[in-house]
Amino acid sequence: MEKRSAALAVMEGALPHVAFDGWSVPALEHGARAAGFGPEILVRLFPGGPLDALDLWLRDADRRMEEAYAALTPPPHKIRERIAALIRLRLEAYAPHKEAVRRALAACALPWHAHRGVAALARTVDAMWHAAGDAATDFNWYTKRALLAAVYSSTVLYWLNDRSADHADTWAFLDRRIDNVMQIGRSKQALKETFYKAVRR
Repeated sequence: MEKRSAALAVMEGALPHVAFDGWSVPALEHGARAAGFGPEILVRLFPGGPLDALDLWLRDADRRMEEAYAALTPPPHKIRERIAALIRLRLEAYAPHKEAVRRALAACALPWHAHRGVAALARTVDAMWHAAGDAATDFNWYTKRALLAAVYSSTVLYWLNDRSADHADTWAFLDRRIDNVMQIGRSKQALKETFYKAVRR
């Protein structure tokens, strides 16, 4: 078995234990045994420790999200529908492992791991915009990603505590957050047009 496949197998086997042990060596040892390996393989697969396993999980979730979105038939048309679909696909894939997500947020909230959390969020948001067909290269590139990061992060936090059937409350919350962002975009455009009219006088 090649290294990445082995690492994914260990990570998948560890997920049920992350809920109790966090992203830790004991959780990964459980994962190694579940995948048919001894604990000594962990140093080779995750030289940076448990946070390497978390990083692999998040990157794999990005990949799965993009593949699931590409398979949607018919694909969403409007940009807000594309973004809503991507966030929903991401969270639905996480649904069996809510506690692992909660533990991931706790790990990334530690000051010495914060850079990993920021980098992971940036990758996910970039993957979402890429899948949605965004090709902006101007300053809007940064604005769009900052706004989507806020929408996605707040939706994840809401979802973690949502006990409604099929997470219906989360999807309603997501729609409201996207509405808020769309209103910000319209306000910015109106302000820009007012400025242009003023300078042309």
